[in-house]
Amino acid sequence: MLFHSTRGADKNKSFEEILMQGLASDGGLFMPDEWPQVDLNLLKKQKTFIDVAKHIVPLYTSSSFMESEVLELLDDTWHDFSNEDFAPIYKLDEEKSILELFHGPTGAFKDFGLQLAAAFFNKTLQKNNKTAVVLGATSGDTGSAAIDACKRFNAIKSFILLPDRNMSDIQRRQMTTVNSDNVFTILVDGSFDDCQDIVKQGFQERSFLKDDQYLLAVNSINWVRIIGQICYYFYASMVVNNFSKSLNFAVPTGNFGNVFACYAASKMGMPLEKIIVAVNDNNILDRFFRSNDYSRKDVYETLSPSMDISVASNFERLIYDLYAERDPEICAKLYTAFPNAPIELDEKIWMKSNDIFLSHTVRNDDTIANMRYVKNTYNYLVDPHTAVGTSAVDYLNKKLKGHTLILSTAHPAKFPDVIEEAGLELSEIPRNLSDAMQGKEYGVKMPASKDDIFKFIIKNN
Repeated sequence: MLFHSTRGADKNKSFEEILMQGLASDGGLFMPDEWPQVDLNLLKKQKTFIDVAKHIVPLYTSSSFMESEVLELLDDTWHDFSNEDFAPIYKLDEEKSILELFHGPTGAFKDFGLQLAAAFFNKTLQKNNKTAVVLGATSGDTGSAAIDACKRFNAIKSFILLPDRNMSDIQRRQMTTVNSDNVFTILVDGSFDDCQDIVKQGFQERSFLKDDQYLLAVNSINWVRIIGQICYYFYASMVVNNFSKSLNFAVPTGNFGNVFACYAASKMGMPLEKIIVAVNDNNILDRFFRSNDYSRKDVYETLSPSMDISVASNFERLIYDLYAERDPEICAKLYTAFPNAPIELDEKIWMKSNDIFLSHTVRNDDTIANMRYVKNTYNYLVDPHTAVGTSAVDYLNKKLKGHTLILSTAHPAKFPDVIEEAGLELSEIPRNLSDAMQGKEYGVKMPASKDDIFKFIIKNN
């Protein structure tokens, strides 16, 4: 299995190359040369999440690692999960269930993809006797998951940028209270998009790296994160009905990586009915799926801050694979003009959306109302991001056939202020989250200046 860029310049890349490179040299995102097909009959015989992962991950790694190496790595990749099932399912009623993805050490779904990426980062660095810098931007949960996944590997230094506003205290403190020589948390005076723009410039310039040092991408542009997420879609389908019927998946999303992982799983053979793309007021994705309008607008601060972004980076993969039918020239042309010019597809091409996707925008008031409804109706507490998903499912209910799995992407204890605003109470706070609230903060405040941040990295690299 080799990989190539959505924009055509980077081709014939091995798994190790795209793992360590992250973003393609032409600005595109890496994709597998073809979709590997999963043997569902074999998966039906598996029992655990790790069992499923051992059938998924090696399909993408053969160009760089022997299968035996990968299987051994997967035995120790996912660590410090509070539930032995990793991704348990809570049944709300006959029509819908919650897929709990928050049992990892940072209380968010991103532990799945980032622990897998970090394990492969470290294996590659050890093999090549090199070191690396992680440079990432976060709107909430990516940073803490990246820090936790990478901090145990001495060959990796992590520099994580986060907006110095509109983030819960727990989300921020999960990053700023980490006291480690190889972890640096930078609170940027700006938005998530400012942080992400600086990260993208960093990958273009690489001026702060030492000679022969890797720069690693931990945002969902890195294909390895997508692989980790593909695994739990297959696992959930196996648990619910052993692949006997197609499921709907409701995905609260900002950067589209989690949605694309679901799409990828379907391309690999997982039965799929519909993907519900659930967004907050930063609704570029809903505008596209509803009215063919993919245009960048200002970012609004909402109760679901991990989704407060104006451009969904992973959406390029869908444009390339579904709409452009893997024609890199079409994709490159669209993204050369974007975001200065919106992406608007030919009507017949855009109509492909209807076969797979539904979408809905959930306002703050509806988020609060749905958190109350779910608690009062099912005695189940959801965080505001998950509430965006449950609200979208309720709104679109008449258009759905079969059972729906709603992805719960973060533990509600990460958002105590929103829980309180909804008039609800937390019954438990995971120890890792309560520990973060007690620790000393070490984060550094900086302006949204590429030059200042690059100088800081050089000083501490």
